[in-house]
Amino acid sequence: MNFDTAEKTYEPKLRLSGILLHPTSLPSPYGIGDLGEEAYRFVDFLKQSGQHLWQILPLAPTGFGDSPYQTFSAFAGQPLLISPDHLVKLKLLTEADLSHPDWDPKQVDYGTLIPWKEELLHKAYENYLHTSDKMLLEEYDSFFERNAFWLDDYALYMACHKVNGNTCWINWEAPYRRPTAVEKEQLRLSLKKEIGYYQFIQFIFYKEWYVLKEYANANEVKIIGDIPLFVSLDSADVWSHPELFLLDREGYPTVVAGVPPDYFSATGQLWGNPLYDWKAHKKEGYTWWINRIRNQLDVTDYIRIDHFRGFEAYWAVPAGEETALNGKWQRGPREDLFHAIEKVLGTDLPIIAEDLGVITPEVEKLRDQFSFPGMKILQFAFESEEESTYLPHQFTTTNCVCYTGTHDNNTSMGWYQNATEKQRDRVRRYMNTDGGAVHLDFIRTCLGSIAAFAIFPMQDVLGLGEEARMNVPGAAGGNWSWRYEKESLNDGLAAYLRSLTHLYGR
Repeated sequence: MNFDTAEKTYEPKLRLSGILLHPTSLPSPYGIGDLGEEAYRFVDFLKQSGQHLWQILPLAPTGFGDSPYQTFSAFAGQPLLISPDHLVKLKLLTEADLSHPDWDPKQVDYGTLIPWKEELLHKAYENYLHTSDKMLLEEYDSFFERNAFWLDDYALYMACHKVNGNTCWINWEAPYRRPTAVEKEQLRLSLKKEIGYYQFIQFIFYKEWYVLKEYANANEVKIIGDIPLFVSLDSADVWSHPELFLLDREGYPTVVAGVPPDYFSATGQLWGNPLYDWKAHKKEGYTWWINRIRNQLDVTDYIRIDHFRGFEAYWAVPAGEETALNGKWQRGPREDLFHAIEKVLGTDLPIIAEDLGVITPEVEKLRDQFSFPGMKILQFAFESEEESTYLPHQFTTTNCVCYTGTHDNNTSMGWYQNATEKQRDRVRRYMNTDGGAVHLDFIRTCLGSIAAFAIFPMQDVLGLGEEARMNVPGAAGGNWSWRYEKESLNDGLAAYLRSLTHLYGR
């Protein structure tokens, strides 16, 4: 971020605002939002409405549960976001190939979508193998050369994943499960075409993404990316680097990630991710983490690190537990990791710290030591009768990001409708409103705060209720599927949002 260092206060110079919207939520005739025409139209809407930030969720390929926080790789892109129309422009598909079911424009039906999209992508790959487009072939070679450090293992992992019935590597038979270097080379030979498919798909994804990002930046829109602290067990990262995780001799996690009882759950949240062996990371100079941050900063302009507090101390739950209650706090890498990252990537890293949950003075000290902005959630400000630090008049620094809510929260309208009468009364008095358009009151309060960045989910811009919620933490299904309809964006909405934004100097 651009910080004013004259008095070493590290206060951001600009007051910016923007919208939280994952690309899967964009309109599209193909069952899920993608990086095609509607993504550019959304950037146009951001510009028209005076917004300079587009926050997204992790862009990685999702696994079980379709969660962008449980993915097959910390580096790869989501194939489901590839635009079929772009593949037609590249002459890898024809218009006739794009025949599709009658999709629900408001929801992603992953069960139907995934096999349809995979068949389409495989057809595009077959056509690519016979292309005479020399420029495309040269672009691919350049992409592969730059990304071989993660792409080799990712493509091999996904090829093995398919051969093994799309199950987690921990259930595979030898030699797939824990191959030696020699066995990996043999697998690369025997699975050459399958590996080539996954490499090709990543090339197409990033080809589309970088053009979209360039368009956003040219229109003065910066993209805030998102990375989970932990990675999935069912991932190329754990399979190819087991030495960096706390696993037993057979590869099973000895402890898993989660959080103690909190706002979202009385028994805590049991995420189940394998935990890092931080001693091993330190021994290799935090190379994996440095590569991860560098890669993400190439893909986006800022990074929000989910569960930042885990760098100071993380909740370690013995493997096999049914809840997160019996976990223990363990020491994280703390400032040692960020000093190593700064040594390679430079200081003033454009990182936003997700500092929600059980936050101690030690976590705040780590956050502030590197001048990372924290998060202020307006919905949380009205959850109790006690004076909350999430209330804008309690903000003590501009170096923070004010949200109406996040992807894990209800929509502001949904929250208000489900709140107690005491909570609703406090909102009405604090925001000087009758609550008739409370989503706009939340946005206005967010914009009017001293926070350098103000961000609100698209659902709040559209005034949608609980039915449009993106995620309910701990819920087994039905998450990550919300989409808005093309007609939702209009000149009147953009003009109103622009007037509010300018009113509060953003």
